[in-house]
Amino acid sequence: MDAKRALRREIKALRDGLSADARQRIDAAIANNVRELAPYALAPVVFTYLSAGTEVDTRGIIRNAWANDKTVAIPRCVPGSRLMEWHVIESFEGLEKGSLGIDEPPANPATLINPSQQGPLSVALVPALSYDPYGFRLGYGGGYYDTFLPSFPGVSIGLCRNAQLSTAPLPTDLHDAPVSFVVTETGAL
Repeated sequence: MDAKRALRREIKALRDGLSADARQRIDAAIANNVRELAPYALAPVVFTYLSAGTEVDTRGIIRNAWANDKTVAIPRCVPGSRLMEWHVIESFEGLEKGSLGIDEPPANPATLINPSQQGPLSVALVPALSYDPYGFRLGYGGGYYDTFLPSFPGVSIGLCRNAQLSTAPLPTDLHDAPVSFVVTETGAL
């Protein structure tokens, strides 16, 4: 656990050390590579995190999904658990700060969507501090995506800048699930 904590600190510092211009340029290339990925192009539903701080920006990908008539859903963390409820959004308006301090959709039963019922063509964009060549991720330690990924029937896509990509296997636990693809500014792994 201490090794993961130290690695998280190291990668956060590296990520936060990138200039805003560099992040914007890299993230635009990542978004373009996601759009060119066949599973994304075919997906009727996109489950995605809403980026915060210096994470790989997802807003451009979300706008592209809307422009291509895809359903977009973002998570709402269930306090006291490792579960996320997914809500369809059609704009960035009306979001609220969640329990972890990130923007989330309001708890509206009318916008709930169940990822496990969306089939194999749906995609999920998955955040992480780092990914390794095998698709395993170093997350933030909350376990939300470790709970989500095993029951997700679609294609999972990790977004990662090359500078944050680990060339060696990351430390994993038995419950860790790899993503289907990792997309960086230079392409998909």
